[in-house]
Amino acid sequence: MDIITNTVGVVAAKLILAVIFGALLGLERSLARKTAGMRTYTLVSMGAALFVIIAEMVGQHYMELGIRTFDPLRVASQVIVGIGFLGAGLIIFQDNKLRGLTTAAGLWVAAGLGMAVGYGLYLVAAMVTILTLFIFTILWYVERLIEKHAPAPNQRKNQ
Repeated sequence: MDIITNTVGVVAAKLILAVIFGALLGLERSLARKTAGMRTYTLVSMGAALFVIIAEMVGQHYMELGIRTFDPLRVASQVIVGIGFLGAGLIIFQDNKLRGLTTAAGLWVAAGLGMAVGYGLYLVAAMVTILTLFIFTILWYVERLIEKHAPAPNQRKNQ
């Protein structure tokens, strides 16, 4: 982890990488015409990375002062709570259907990948970006195939 080497260049690189990963997820959501698109996913990912970077830098400063009680993981846990609030605002119940759940989950993942970048876990963030794009695209097609061939819910009750 790069706690000690958080120079301006490293911080900039982390933020840019978080922007790129978040934008990739948001691009797919924009193409799928979802409410939260590129800008939202990018901001969530970059914001999460920013909070982790701040926590690391403050933690390093406290360590230099000899104060060892600061825990940067507490900041990360609060990022998760904040994203939960944002995601809850996206989920609606309309026409007997739950909408926005995948978008909210995607934002939650975008925050996680931003935190991974912030902590210097670049390979983890890259893998999560690829896996999330797989989930958003390939599994969407699989779901559609299953829905197409599965009986409708009201047909199952009659059997």
